[in-house]
Amino acid sequence: MENRTLIGGQWGDEGKGKVIDALGEGFDWVIRYQGGANAGHTIQIGASEHVVHLIPSGVFREGVRNYLGGGMVIDPWALRDEILELEATGHTVRDRLYISSTAALLMPYHKRFDELYEEQRKRRSIGTTGRGIGPAYQDKLRRTGLRVGDLALPLEKLERIAIEHILEANELLSSLFDAEPLPAKVLAEELVTLAQTLRPMIADGFTVLRGVREGTQSALFEGAQGTLLDIDHGTYPYVTSSNCTVGGALTGTGLPPRCLGDIVGVFKAYCTRVGNGPFPTELLAEEGEHLRELGGEYGATTGRPRRCGWFDLVAARYAVGINGLNGVVITKLDVLDTLPAIQVAEAYDLDGERLVDFPVRLDASQRARPVYKDLPGWEKPTGKARKLSDLPAGARKYLEYLERSLGVLIVGISVGKTRDQMILTPTGVTT
Repeated sequence: MENRTLIGGQWGDEGKGKVIDALGEGFDWVIRYQGGANAGHTIQIGASEHVVHLIPSGVFREGVRNYLGGGMVIDPWALRDEILELEATGHTVRDRLYISSTAALLMPYHKRFDELYEEQRKRRSIGTTGRGIGPAYQDKLRRTGLRVGDLALPLEKLERIAIEHILEANELLSSLFDAEPLPAKVLAEELVTLAQTLRPMIADGFTVLRGVREGTQSALFEGAQGTLLDIDHGTYPYVTSSNCTVGGALTGTGLPPRCLGDIVGVFKAYCTRVGNGPFPTELLAEEGEHLRELGGEYGATTGRPRRCGWFDLVAARYAVGINGLNGVVITKLDVLDTLPAIQVAEAYDLDGERLVDFPVRLDASQRARPVYKDLPGWEKPTGKARKLSDLPAGARKYLEYLERSLGVLIVGISVGKTRDQMILTPTGVTT
């Protein structure tokens, strides 16, 4: 099969998990390459809903191998719980899950630092998930953190090193925040127990992904979060701590660019954002609440209500360009089924100047005001559509407008939560 890379085109929460599950059949590998348990990918199979945070969404396709890349930060406690939860629902995990030895270990003190830093920022808070992601990446870049490969050390040595790291963290917790220390001995012993569970899954990525690199095995690359949350290319500082644009798929796996295959962006038929930061098309008060309720827009990881707004073509074209997208999947089209009218931001107004390119500078993106195009709704259900011709004429016109405006083919449309509520349109939607 042709390899494929799926990237969030907005502020995350675009429905990537459902798309990856729907498209994951037939691939040898599904590879997650960045982020940590701050992601929440929801997959609906029949009446059962599953949420994965660390494990790739390919785990729901039998025979597919799943890889956690070196660009990730991995909480071993959370990973153990996720494995057990999936196994309890009848899914095989351990014999087809591989964890890069170079991935950073996320420790309990990273979560504590995350909470305390966020409290310290007060009104300038970023809106972090509190999962310790930023502090874990900070230790990685300072070259002081533990790695997954350390779990393969002799157990006594691992326990000693873990105690040293926790005690060092306790000193900082005390000096910076006057916070209570964490129980070093207890946590180190827990880590040793976890190590014995996870060791069989630890892998050298260069070796296990040889087939992908040489072209004898196929891979679907699973991105977490979204383009506008990228640490380098997003709405900094209101971003995540990793590269969720296309470059992260390379650095987070060690695979060369030729392995990426088709690069497909996932976009909702509208926009959402969790946490603070600029959101030019945000709908406030009753309008935003109505869209939130229609879409069930609450974070899969945090449960927080998502901010909701209209589709933003300015931001979407930025995502298309910076990732080199050659395909787009539109999700949650069905959420718009009952609306009599829809708006799409075609441009921004910034201090009287019309902008068609996304302003990455925070001071500019915070002041940008959307210039909308009004479109009619279709006020008919789309959930039973399985091919393009099944969609109401208004829904098709909406998709055609998005495709022309983005300048890239819409290759798939999701019209509901379940695996089968997917329309594949490999040649696009424009007639």
